[in-house]
This record gives sequence, C-alpha cells and structure tokens, in this order.
Amino acid sequence: MAQSLYKTLKLRSNAPVDVLAPGWSRAVLARMPEVRKSIELPLGHGEFAWRRRRQLGRSLAGEGYGWAIVLPRSFKSALTPFHAGIPVRTGYRGEMRWGLINDIRPLDRTILPRTVDRFVALGLPRDTELPPQIPPPRLEVNEESQQRLCGKFGLDPQLPAVAMMPGAEYGPAKCWPLEYFAQLAQRLDDEGLQVWILGSDNDRVAGEQVCKLAPGSVNLCGRTRIEDAIDILALANAAVTNDSGLMHIAAAVGTHVIAIYGSTTPAFTPALTANKFELFLDLECSPCFQRECPLGHLRCLREIDPDRVFQALSTLRRRAVY
Repeated sequence: MAQSLYKTLKLRSNAPVDVLAPGWSRAVLARMPEVRKSIELPLGHGEFAWRRRRQLGRSLAGEGYGWAIVLPRSFKSALTPFHAGIPVRTGYRGEMRWGLINDIRPLDRTILPRTVDRFVALGLPRDTELPPQIPPPRLEVNEESQQRLCGKFGLDPQLPAVAMMPGAEYGPAKCWPLEYFAQLAQRLDDEGLQVWILGSDNDRVAGEQVCKLAPGSVNLCGRTRIEDAIDILALANAAVTNDSGLMHIAAAVGTHVIAIYGSTTPAFTPALTANKFELFLDLECSPCFQRECPLGHLRCLREIDPDRVFQALSTLRRRAVY
C-alpha cells in the first residue's frame, strides 16, 4: 500500500526515494520502479533495540537525506531518522514522539479512512486535500522468472488458473474456513481450472489440508519466495484471498481479486484495484479488528459460503476474464 505514496512523491518531485524497511519486504520494493533503493532494518517485529536504531541512523547521516516520512505511529520507528539528522521528519501524532518527529500531523480518521489515504497524505504539504485519484500500486513482473517457476512447479501458463491464499498473518479472524477453500478448489478443478495455493511456510499445513480435500490443487505454500509469488500471481486469472499481504500483491500485478473480509473491512484496507469483488457481510459485530473472534462463532466468514465465491468467479468468466 505504501507504493501509492512513493508514486505520489515521484509525481510531485524527481527526488530519489529510498525506503527503510524489514528485510523480508526488500524483494517487493525491488519491483517498485519508484524506489531507488531499500535499506534493511535489521530488527524483528516489535523489537525496540534503541542502540541499534541509533547506530543505523548515524550510519545514514552522511547520505544527505532532506525528508523522512515515518509511516508507523510508534516511538521506536522515529528513532532512526532522528539519529540520521534528517531535517524534516514527518509523521502522525502518536506515542509521545515530539522532537523525534518535527512535522507532526493529526490523524482524522473520518477524512482519511483508508490506510492508503493516510500514507499518501503524509507525502503532501500539511492541510492539502488528497488528489481525486490516488495512484494504485503496480509491481513489475519478471517473465523469465515466470517461465522458470512454471517449469519447476508444473504450472501451465496457457490454461486458466485461480490462485488461493488461505493464510493471514494477523490471525484466524481474518481467515475464511479451510474447508470452504477446499470445496471451492474442488469445484474449480471439476470445471477444468488450475488451482494454485500460495502462502508462507506458516501456511504450508493449511495448503496441505486444502489439497487433501481437493487433490487436483497445487500447494506452493512455503515453496516460493515473495518475488516468486509476485510472478506466479501475475499468471493467475483470478485470486481468492483473505485480507492479507498477498491480496495486495495480487491487486498490484493486475490479477482479478475476490477478497473475503472477516474481522476487517474493505473500507479500511481494500484491494487497490478496480478488478475486484469484495465480500464483507457487515454484521452487527463486525468489523471487530480482533485476531480471534471474540464471540467464538466467526459468522462474518462462515456465512460467506463457497457458492457465493464461485458465483463471483463465474461472473468473471462471463466477462471473458478467463
């Protein structure tokens, strides 16, 4: 989602854009033409490590950066730009960051309801309205890599394919039931479509469970790097996915997205593409933004049955998408 910010910055100025980010994300940043280079933040999620952040900042002090945009609202995320001596450090008010952030912006959630809106707004002068059209993410695709991956995993780029992403790192309240993925996968296989299941190593067991019930599917969970997932998703005609990082990658490579929302909402983190169906029940208890269903019934996801998702895919087929 931050690529929309990078695109906005490049539209407003020809200054180079460098990104400080966790190591796992550097492969994604390498597919963004707006980013000159990525700098690895060598820390684990949630790790404070004040001394290491200070050392990293001091190592960047000679780069001549004039502006730092700090997307997270945490105290620790503001330490490195401060120690780098970057003169303008922009970010939202949060966690007592006065001094560390010297261009503090208030966050009005009614004006900026979506995550992407909040990111882009930080790249604009204070009190500037968002542009009528926010530039959507668009990742570059490597065709040679696609050919290699098709050979490696036995994928046929000439036949229609649906990618499925059953995982979500946030928690089970974002995850459509695995048996629903399996029922849908079997139905698609019966229709003669390829089904490719994508995810991290944490999703390997979930992929195996789907394949056990729908043996015609190909489980790629834990077998691909993030850059491989980018290239494979670009080959798929459609993707059925929870609200996850891979959902945003599918949108950014032009794949038609069937996005299923449970504890979250497309009003906050939509797939940033016009080629999508968003399935969200908007129950009285949702969105709750919890990692696990606090009521124990998970109705927000269980009441989106596989037939409804199949009908969405059938609509795409009638539009000659695949």
